[in-house]
Formats: sequence, C-alpha cells, structure tokens
Amino acid sequence: MRMRSFGFTLAISTLAALALGGPVSVVAQEPLPRAAPVAEVVTLSAELIWQHGLAMHGDLKYPVDFPHFDYADPDAPKGGEIRLADSSGFDSLNPFIVRGNPAPGAGLIYDTLLTSSGDEAFTEYGLVAKWVRTPADRSWVEFKIDPDARFWDGTPIKAEDVIWTFESLREKGAPFYRYYYASVAAVTETAPDQVRFDFAAGENRELPLILGQLPVLPKHWWASRDFANPSLEPPLGSGPYRVASMEPNRSIIYERVSDYWAKDKGPAKGRYNFDSIRYDTYRDPNVEVEALKAGLYDFRSENSAKNWAEAYDVPAVDQGLLIKEEFQTGTPEPMQGFILNLRRWPFQDARVRQALAAGFDYEWSNRVLYYGQYEHSRSYFNASELEAKGLPEGRELEILEPFRDWLPPEVFTREYNPPSTAATGSPRQNLLDGLALLREAGFGIDPDTLKLVDQATGRAVRFELLLVSPTMQRVAIPFVRNLARMGIDVDIRLVDSSQYVERINNRDYDMFVAGWAQSLSPGNEQRDFFGSEAADRPGSRNYGGLKNAVVDALIDQVIAAPDREELVQRTRALDRVLQWQFLVVPQIYSPTTRVVYWNRFGHPDRAPLSGVDMFAWWVDTTKAAVTDRNRRGQIPPPSPGGS
Repeated sequence: MRMRSFGFTLAISTLAALALGGPVSVVAQEPLPRAAPVAEVVTLSAELIWQHGLAMHGDLKYPVDFPHFDYADPDAPKGGEIRLADSSGFDSLNPFIVRGNPAPGAGLIYDTLLTSSGDEAFTEYGLVAKWVRTPADRSWVEFKIDPDARFWDGTPIKAEDVIWTFESLREKGAPFYRYYYASVAAVTETAPDQVRFDFAAGENRELPLILGQLPVLPKHWWASRDFANPSLEPPLGSGPYRVASMEPNRSIIYERVSDYWAKDKGPAKGRYNFDSIRYDTYRDPNVEVEALKAGLYDFRSENSAKNWAEAYDVPAVDQGLLIKEEFQTGTPEPMQGFILNLRRWPFQDARVRQALAAGFDYEWSNRVLYYGQYEHSRSYFNASELEAKGLPEGRELEILEPFRDWLPPEVFTREYNPPSTAATGSPRQNLLDGLALLREAGFGIDPDTLKLVDQATGRAVRFELLLVSPTMQRVAIPFVRNLARMGIDVDIRLVDSSQYVERINNRDYDMFVAGWAQSLSPGNEQRDFFGSEAADRPGSRNYGGLKNAVVDALIDQVIAAPDREELVQRTRALDRVLQWQFLVVPQIYSPTTRVVYWNRFGHPDRAPLSGVDMFAWWVDTTKAAVTDRNRRGQIPPPSPGGS
C-alpha cells in the first residue's frame, strides 16, 4: 500500500447469504517457498546485505544509483507556477494530528525514509535512508540514513529524528498511526545514522515498507513546540517545497527549495519542477469548475461525468487552450457505492443489505446520468488481476476451503454480480426480488401505510442517506425513489464538509457514499478497511463496521503472502468473501483518470500506474505564453476563497 500522493449481487431473487458466526478453525498449510528479491546491492556488513530499495514481492526494477524514474524527464525545465483548487479549506500546517484541518499539499514539506516507485506494484527506494536491510522473514528492518540528507536549516538528518518522529506519531498523532505501527515492538538507534525497527511475533512482510513511508521531522525544531496542537507556523522540513505565504481557509503558496538536498537523486530527478504551487479554496464545486474555465487555476482532476460531458463545452477547449485528457490507470479501481452501517438496524441482516441493491439502476444511471462513461463496480479490486471472477478454483479454492462451513454457499457456487436492468429507470423485477428477500428477513408491507415494517415489532424501515456533495444528489434521488416503491423511506441529508467528516469519523450515519482506493499490493491497510478490530475505532476506514472472523483470517493471509502469485490468489479469496457480505450498494468506476488543464504544461510520454504524476510535469514557456495571452477574459471570474 502507498500512502504518499499528490495531492476512492448476484440476482436479487436468490436466497440471502448466511450470516457468519461462531469460531473459525484455520487449517494449517504448508509454508510456501520464499523467493528472495533479486536486486543490485552494496555490502556494508558481512552479517546482512544492504539494499538501495525494497520490493514487496519480486525484483527491484531500478538499479543502484538509478538516474531517474522512467515516468520523469531528467531534462524537464524548472520554473513557473501551477495553481490548484482546494475544496475544504485549512487552519493548520500539521497534517499528522486529528485536530485542525491540514493545508492541502502539506506533505510536500517532509521527505520519507523511502519513496514509492510509481510504475511498480509496491516497491520503495532510498530517500532519507540511502540503504535498507531486512532478514528473509522480515522480522525487523534497519535503515541507514543518506549522509547528504538534511533539513532546510542545514542540520543533518539523524537516527534520533527518525525515532522522535515515530514515537510522536504513535503517541500524539492521529489514531491511524497507533494502529498502523502497532506491530512495532521496539525502535533502536544502532548508530547515529542508523535506526532499527523490531516487530512483534507474526508474519507481516509489508511492515518494512510501511516503515519506509515514515516522514522524518526535525526533533530539534519541535523541541520548543507542542506536536499535538494544530499550528499555522510554517514548519521546518527537508522536502522539495516550503510554505511561502498563506491565508487560512483561502489560499496557500509553496515555493520550491532551490538547494533541496535530494534534487539530483534518482527519485527526485526530473520531478518537483514548478517554482511555486498555489492552492485556492473554493467551497462550491460549481464555482470551482467555473473558476477553472475563467483561468483562475490551471489543473483539475474531473470525477463528475456530467461535468466531463457538458461543463467544458467552451471556446477555450475548441481552440486548444483548455485541454481535456484521459490517462489510462494501471491500479485497481475502487469499490464505490452506498455504504451501509452494519452497526445500525436493520442493516445487520445480510438479506436486507442485499435487497437494497435492487433500488440502484446502474444501467439507467450510466445512460442518463453518467453519459455512458462508467463501468458497474462489482469488486473491491475492479479491473485488476486481484479481482475475483467466475467461480473459485485452483489455489483460490484451496484457500477458501477451510472456511466453507462459515461462508455462504454461494461463495463456492455462484459468481457475484450486482443486479442488472434494461436501463428503463423502472427496475420492477429487481424491486419484486428485493421485497421477496425482505419478506424472508421478517419484513412486510403495512396495508394501512404501505410502508415496509418489521413484522415482529411493527417498526417501519426508515434511514438517512448522508451526502456532502450536491452533485451526488442527482444519483441518490432515483435510488431513493426506487426504495420508496419498496416501502422504504430514505431521508437525504446534505451537510457541509466539516460536519460530514465529523459524522463519518464518529460513525454517525446510516448510509453514505464512499469507496476504498486499493493498490496492486494490498496488505495491512485491509485491516483498517475491513478488520474487526477497526470496526469500532473512530476514524478507521471500516465504514460498514464489519466484524467477520473469516475476513480477519483472510486479511492475515494476504499480509503474509510470500510471493506475488500467492498474494493474487489470497486477495481474490478475500475479495470474493467481501463481495458476498453486501457491505455496499455498488455504483460505478472508471478505468481512466480524467483531467482538465490549461495548455501551459509539458509532461513525460510515460505515465505512472496512477495515470498522472503532477510532480513530473513542468511549465512549457512557449505554450504558456500563447495560452496566457489568449485565455484572458474567457469567462468573468468568480471569487475564490470560501465561495
């Protein structure tokens, strides 16, 4: 799993999945052979070999002292500005704690021990730590700091900074850090430039890479400051950009650090090309789109099908000044949907959860609302080799077999698929099938009110759909209308972003729209997504509150996968079981990243797996001169900052 970034049934007529319960007996399996990654190495110790990078599985793509990533141009010019939009505002420059709303781009301030390669499934290369070593069982990891690594004030980065950062994040940082680093048993300074992390018992091959993602903060700068409190004081860092100026909740500008210590290192060469990066806050998404067309900012990732189809029908696009471009992605597409809170009635019953999917008419929505731009989400790893399809067979079946008695029989006998329709907007048969499931679950239609009620208690089925984006209302309203035809009342509740975040973190919702962004190398983050321990932890991404012993066991197997092929098979098994939990009413996904930007930039011909790495773009002065001259006065500009 990568953390740092720039800057998401089966035919209704079948019987419901059986609820899981009781203890799970996991059959011991023969340990699979571990294939040691092949990599160029430098021997600094006779005890164990130090490497310039670490792969989750398999080989390292790039050799020692590689000149640059393939998706970066080492000759990219430096200079100019890129202006971006922010939708939430900010009141803090500390992105590591719960309190406060951190500024967009704050991650640019700090470097991490290792840095991820954007064109490999999950591989990291040395950054602050030039070398890394870990034994075959990955029971510990040790980092050796690059002698060139330093903070902006010239202070060399030392092991004590790494240890202080780790302890501060775990003790005072967001709860996520305590959970993520829970398996670290000890951290030790083995030399002034070396730090070792020892892990608790239990196989967890991903932990060395997780520790590689650790940002390194300056212990000496924080000695006179309270790390637990939000602050707007520009912090001292070691990364490629520092805060130049800001106006909280309105705008922030970062300037490129000209003497950035890693600027000529492989991970940074050809990247971080803009002299300044500016974020302006736009509270209204419609105003944000208009601001782009007016030339108030430069680049937008567009995830609205309606906007993509209609909002950019303007002369600037026809003239080639404003560019619409799609980049193919190579990572799993997220499972996006209406997420159900299993902590609340009546969603504890899988048949109820399955029945609700009858109300979402994907085919009609895709034709009318999404302009045919999307695919129907069915997997937690859509459009990747990790997606469970067909029936389980071979190694995947072997993995699932020990859990057969605790799984719905359909896991082994039917391929999971969401309900389909004729795209008429009136999925009558689906609704009838959904009502049949609800009757099996003990619900019926009250003849006097025509509402769906629990026949044992008379309690009517009514819940709230929590939204933060006005654009999602056009998707939610037809869904809610179809549920009303089943006798279910749903109240759509639109709230502002701060209230929304607070309610999600505190589990104060019945249903809301979200998804789980996945990598090609799933691991420990699955515990945060679907693990039982995370279900009751505020701020976790186990939004549905799933507590399932089989899922927990399969997550453990994914984390301990010894090689790539085994990881694929174990992840497919996990995906298949999750599909049959009916945690969401599946919506849509797109296999491309869609962006709209003013024609001022150049970018490499090759792209990372994510589709776009803005850090590898640059200002093309020739294009910028033409575009800036011609875009003036395109559309009267709206006002940024809390609009």
